[in-house]
Amino acid sequence: MDGFLDATVEGVTELRVHGVSGTPPADILNHPHPWQVTGDGTTGFYRRWWPAGQPAGEHVDVPGVRHREAYAWGGLTSGGRTIALWLLLSPFSLANLAYFMLPRPEGACAEGARLESARRLRHAVEAALRLFALLLTGTLVGAVTRCTVDLVGWQCTAPGRACTLDPAPAWLRWMGALWPSADSPRLAVASLVPLVVVLLLWAAARRTWERDEQTAMPRDGVARPDLLLARPRLWQGGAPVGRLRAAHVGFSVASIGVAVSMPFAGSAAGLALSLVNGVPAVAAMVLVLLPGTARRADPGAPERGGRLLDRACVLVRLLALLAYAGTFAAALAGIPPGPAASARHTAAPGAGSVPFALTVVLAVLILAGTWRLARLDRTGEPRAMGGVAGWFVLMAATGAANALALGVTFWTASFLGVPDSPESLAHGEAVGRRLFLDDSVWWTAALIPVLAVGLGCAAAVLLRIRRAYAATLRDGLEGPYGGRANGCAVADTWALASLTDRAGPALGLVTWIGLAGFAAVTVINLSRLLPPKGGVAGLLATVGAWALTTVVVGLVLLGRRTFGDSRLRRTIGILWDICTFWPRAIHPLAPPCYTERVIPELVGRLDTLTHGERDRVVLSGHSQGSVLAAALVLQLRPEVAGRVGLLTHGSPLRRLYAAFFPAYFGRAGLAAVRATVTWINLYRLSDPVGGPVFGRTDPFAPPAPAGSVDRFCWDPARPGPHEPLPRTRWHSDYWLESSYDDALAALLPPEGHPASQARPDGG
Repeated sequence: MDGFLDATVEGVTELRVHGVSGTPPADILNHPHPWQVTGDGTTGFYRRWWPAGQPAGEHVDVPGVRHREAYAWGGLTSGGRTIALWLLLSPFSLANLAYFMLPRPEGACAEGARLESARRLRHAVEAALRLFALLLTGTLVGAVTRCTVDLVGWQCTAPGRACTLDPAPAWLRWMGALWPSADSPRLAVASLVPLVVVLLLWAAARRTWERDEQTAMPRDGVARPDLLLARPRLWQGGAPVGRLRAAHVGFSVASIGVAVSMPFAGSAAGLALSLVNGVPAVAAMVLVLLPGTARRADPGAPERGGRLLDRACVLVRLLALLAYAGTFAAALAGIPPGPAASARHTAAPGAGSVPFALTVVLAVLILAGTWRLARLDRTGEPRAMGGVAGWFVLMAATGAANALALGVTFWTASFLGVPDSPESLAHGEAVGRRLFLDDSVWWTAALIPVLAVGLGCAAAVLLRIRRAYAATLRDGLEGPYGGRANGCAVADTWALASLTDRAGPALGLVTWIGLAGFAAVTVINLSRLLPPKGGVAGLLATVGAWALTTVVVGLVLLGRRTFGDSRLRRTIGILWDICTFWPRAIHPLAPPCYTERVIPELVGRLDTLTHGERDRVVLSGHSQGSVLAAALVLQLRPEVAGRVGLLTHGSPLRRLYAAFFPAYFGRAGLAAVRATVTWINLYRLSDPVGGPVFGRTDPFAPPAPAGSVDRFCWDPARPGPHEPLPRTRWHSDYWLESSYDDALAALLPPEGHPASQARPDGG
C-alpha cells in the first residue's frame, strides 16, 4: 500500500468514540483520509492514512509510540437506507426505555422483609411492562388489520360499496366481483396484508438479532453483581430476545386470525376458529408474564429453564401460524355468517374493548407499582419526575402507537372512500362511498388538537423559564465577554441550553393534559353524551383526523427521501442513537440495541491495545460515546482498566442518564467508573446535551474540590479587545478545544504523548 499508515498496537493510543448522528471517521480523526484497520462495513476501527508518506510533526502517528484511532459505530443506527421506517417502531423503543427507568430500591432496603417485598413488587411491575409491550404490538398490528380486514374486506368490497364502483382501483374491485355475496373469502384475502407486515417485522428483528445481539461478551471479566451497569448479562440478550420475539409474532398472527373469524362467531365454525386462534394469543400473554422468558444470564452461566421456555415460545408461534392457516383456508372456502353476524364491521384485537380495558388496567397498576418502588428507594438519588419518569415515557409510547394506528386508519379510509361515524346510519342516510369508523376512533382523533394545545402551553412555560434564567446570567457575563451586548447574547445561549433540565416537567405536563382529555372523551363516548361528528367535537375530530393522516403521509415521504440522502439518514439516526442504547428487554421488535455489539467489540480492541505492560489507551468519548465509554470501563479486566484513561466531553451521563436511569447511572455507578480509571470530563454551559458528571467547576458555581473530574470550557470563546464574539460550538467540536489537549496530556504517562490534536494544516 502506498502512503503511510500506522497499524501498530504498541505504545499509547488515543481511541475516539463518536456520539450521535453517525459521525464519519474523517470527522472523528480530523483527518481527510481515514483507513479501516479492523471491523466490517457496519462498525470498524480507523487510523489516519497519509498518501504522501510518513509525515513529521508533533501530532502525527509514530509506529510503536503513539497513534490516534477512531471507532465508528454509526452504521448500526444511521447506515441503512430504510432507517426512517424505524420511526414506525418508535413506540416499541420507548417501551424499552420505560423498563430501564424503573426504580430498583433493593439495594437501599436494609430489612430482609422489605428487601424481599421490593424485589417481588419490581418483578410484578416488570411482568406488567412486558404484557403492556405485547399489547403495543397488538395496537399497531391491529391498525393494519382494521384497515385491510375491516375497511377493505368487510366494508369497501361489499356489494354496492366504494371499492365496487367505477372510480375504485382495479386491484381492489376484483374482490367484490369475485365474491359479491360471500364475506369470509374477502376477509381472508385482506388478512394477507397484516400477515406480511408481521412476517417483515419478524424477519427484520431476527436479522438485527443475529447481527448485533449474538455478539458474545468475554467471559473473563470481573463479576460485580452489586452494580447493574457492570453485569455482563446486560449486554447478553440473545436468548431472551429470541423468546420474546417468538411470543410477539405468535400473538400478532393469532390476532389476525381472530379478526377474520370473529365476524362469523355466531356460527359453530366461526366460533371454533375464534377459539383456536385465541389459544396461542392467550398463551403468548402468559409466556411474557413469566420472568424466565426475559431473564438474561451472564456469559457461560447456566440458564434455568431456558431450553423449555425456548421451545414453549416457538411452539406458540407455530400454533398461531397453523391456526391462521386453518382459518384462512376455511374463510376462503366460505364460513356461514350465523344468526348474530355483525352488520357492518369487524373488531381487530388491539383495538377492541377487552384489549383496551386491559391496557387501562395495566397502566394504572404500573403507575401504582412504579410510585411505590420510588418511595422504597431511599438512596437519595436525584430522579427525574419523582422516580416515575418511566411511566410517563410508557404513556408517550402508548400515545405514539395510537397516533400511528389512527393515522393509518384515517388515511386508508380517506383513500378508499369517505370516513364517517356510525351515527349517520341512524339518520337513514345512504351508505354510498362512506367507510365507517367506530365512535371511539373519532373521539381519540379529537384529542390531537388538545395535545397540540398542551405542547403550546409547555413551550410557553419553557420560554418564560429561559427568559428568567437569561436575566440572572447577564450581569455575570458582561465582564468575561467584554460588554453588555455580548453578555446578553451568551446569556440567551446558555439559558436555551439549560432547558434540557426541564424536559421531565414538560413531558409530564403534556402527558397529564393528554390523560385528562383521554378520560373525558372515554366518559363521553361510553355515556353517549355527545356524537363525535358535528359541533365543536366534530371539528376537533376532523382536525385530528387530518393531522394524523398528514403525519402518516409525512413519514412515507420521509422514508422515501432517506433512500438517497445519507445526511438525512444521519439526522434521523440521532433518535435511534439515544433510544437503542438500551437492550430490547421487553419489546423484541423495537429497533436493535447497538450496545450489545459495541461493548464486546470495544472490550476486545482494548485487550489488543493494552497487551504490553507499557501500552496505554486514552478512551475519548463524545456525547453518547461517553455513555458507551462509561459502560465499557466497568466490563474491563483490572489489568486492562489500569492502563486506560477516560476522557469524556459533551457527556449526558449526569444530566440525562443519571436522572432518568438512576439504577444504572446513579451515584454508585458513576463512582465505580471513577474508581476504575483516571477520568476527566469537559463540559460547556452552552451545551444542551452534555454537562458536568459530579459537580460544576465553572466560575458561576461554588468552588470545586481539588482533583475534580469535571473541567469547564468557555463557549463561545472569550473574545479579545475589539474582537467580535466567536461562534458558539454548542455540543460539537470538543476535539478542537485547547482544553481537550490539556486534558489529554494530563491522562498520559510522562514518557508518551500521542497525537492530541490534528490541526487543519497538519493532518
